[in-house]
Amino acid sequence: MQAHEIFRNLRIPELGDVRQYVRTLPTNTLMGFGAFAALTTYWYATRPKALKPPCDLAMQSVEVKGQDGARRSTLLDSDEILIYYYDDVRTVYDVFQRGCRVSNNGPCLGHRKPNQPYQWISYQEVSDRAEHLGSALLHRGCKPNSEQLIGIFAQNRPEWIITELGCYTYSMVAVPLYDTLGAEAITYIINKGEISLVFCDNTEKAKLLLSNVEKGDISILNTIVLMDPFEEDLVERGKKCGVEIVSLKAIEEEGKTYHEKPKPPEPDDLAVVCFTSGTTGNPKGAKLSHKNIVSNTAAFLKVTEDLLIPSTQDVLISFLPLAHMFERVVECVVLCHGAGIGFFQGDIRLLMDDLKVLQPTIFPVVPRLLNRMFDRVFGQANTTLKRWLLEFASKRKEAELRSGILRKDSIWDKLIFQKLQDSLGGKVRLMITGSAPVAPTVLTFLRAALGCQFYEGYGQTECTAGCSLSIPGDWTAGHVGAPMPCNYVKLVDVEDMNYFAAKGEGEVCVKGSNVFQGYLKDEEKTAEALDKDGWLHTGDVGKWLPNGTLKIIDRKKHIFKLAQGEYIAPEKIENVYIRSEAVVQVFVHGESLQAFPVGVVIPDPDNVLHWAKKRKFEGTYEELCKNKDFKNAVLEDLLRLGKESGLKTFEQVKDIALHPEMFSVQNGLLTPTLKAKRPELRMFFQTQIDELYANNKV
Repeated sequence: MQAHEIFRNLRIPELGDVRQYVRTLPTNTLMGFGAFAALTTYWYATRPKALKPPCDLAMQSVEVKGQDGARRSTLLDSDEILIYYYDDVRTVYDVFQRGCRVSNNGPCLGHRKPNQPYQWISYQEVSDRAEHLGSALLHRGCKPNSEQLIGIFAQNRPEWIITELGCYTYSMVAVPLYDTLGAEAITYIINKGEISLVFCDNTEKAKLLLSNVEKGDISILNTIVLMDPFEEDLVERGKKCGVEIVSLKAIEEEGKTYHEKPKPPEPDDLAVVCFTSGTTGNPKGAKLSHKNIVSNTAAFLKVTEDLLIPSTQDVLISFLPLAHMFERVVECVVLCHGAGIGFFQGDIRLLMDDLKVLQPTIFPVVPRLLNRMFDRVFGQANTTLKRWLLEFASKRKEAELRSGILRKDSIWDKLIFQKLQDSLGGKVRLMITGSAPVAPTVLTFLRAALGCQFYEGYGQTECTAGCSLSIPGDWTAGHVGAPMPCNYVKLVDVEDMNYFAAKGEGEVCVKGSNVFQGYLKDEEKTAEALDKDGWLHTGDVGKWLPNGTLKIIDRKKHIFKLAQGEYIAPEKIENVYIRSEAVVQVFVHGESLQAFPVGVVIPDPDNVLHWAKKRKFEGTYEELCKNKDFKNAVLEDLLRLGKESGLKTFEQVKDIALHPEMFSVQNGLLTPTLKAKRPELRMFFQTQIDELYANNKV
């Protein structure tokens, strides 16, 4: 039979036939069809939609013509980098002025006392108080220019922002101080910056400064402004060594009396000297201009513009140190849009309570906090069923993540993740992490569990805060995103470590409107960081991934050579070992006279007992740290991770020592930005290191 005859004989059912067939169906079947149709319609109407990425996620950066292999963000229309986002916002002073306008005098800065609601200061009140404060500084002889450095020695609180804004209103420069720097470093900064006036939050900090004046270590300081109340005997003590102690309230009253019109800065004027605590030597003062800060703020807005522009309804929780630029740039993003900033009470142990009361929508975090959240969630899954449910739910939501879907209204949110979301206040819509690497497993899980836009960035103080940032819609982990629109990024050869730019690997270098002006009064250190073409050499080793994102794979500094000539980058090894469930901190050490590296390991107090029990080890935390067989089990786990991550045989530690006390800022083994102070760690653990080498002679 021919094909056309077949079609001729086919009978297409008519509408009447369909009706007749439907009438013959049982009522239950018809109801089932109806229910299915209704559910299908509802699912189509309410199904989650993927966020539309602002660019092709397979090509997030492109090469810049004539810039030696440098790459830029594909969000830019040309090779010209971004300097500002809003035409009328070119300085940090402008940032606040715009916020003041769009906020309609809404709440600006919030604070609270224990078991109390947040109390808010309006945008106009903050503006007025900043003008009064700045006017008083002028009346006291301070100059409205980039040579005038003003110290701020305080924890996060509204007065910190008011003081900083008071400086900017009259073109002065803010210099943050923080007690974890140590008395010696603070003395060095005050002398280096010729800082004659410092704002302090409490009497303890004022006494620290006075004791250094009394000892003759500081001679330039003549005024301390205190935010908290103080006793008369502190005033008398100050008089004896030539330092006036005055209250912030008195300063503001003085400024009211001698009020002067604002003298705003220019974009290229200095805004902040941010001292970075090196692992060795004195801190270095990174000079950051208003343009540096505004361009970094603008770049974040450019990356997120189609999906997340802050509004006056947003609230940020401020607990990361304002002395560091990461927190300051995020706060600039918030203030520019008339949103509110709520400060924690000053005690990190009360942060969860502050989150529940404040209910923030914007939450900047650091990996250390993320690791604690991750460990707490899995620690509470203390039965096989709970663990299975948690892992099953996270896999379902991670599958949505891979499709670009972020939400917090799925069945898994209601059953499993609601409690975690509520612990952060229940309204978080933006999280951003930086300052240190975060494990991909931790980041992916929390992105899925929290159901909010969650960005990872990379940078350092010398490029204001960030130079790369993940792109909306790319919720994969294991990289630090594409170059931000305010800068280029290129990789240069590190021959000693066999990294070559031609292979897409090398030292990360940054050039752009966010790159600092140099170190305060230190041409030698400036020349080490900035080359003649304006490229900032970060000391980190990166790799370009096929989609144009950057992955940090190593550290150029802190490398050592083993006896047989191989170079070892200890931070690379530590970042692998830290993924062990049993471990919270690792220090890897090697020497040119030894054929292998060794390590000091701090077991994780929250996880190690459970981890040990599964492997049939009993005892307290301290007892486990002294148990040789348990140590060997931990070592075996580290070597397993190293092998899975591709560490070479000579990179793997030969032996480890367990230590029960964590490295911290307080015991002098971490910098205030939580980086390892390697020389101090080596000295502190020299006995253990010597024993490890003695017990493992080849």
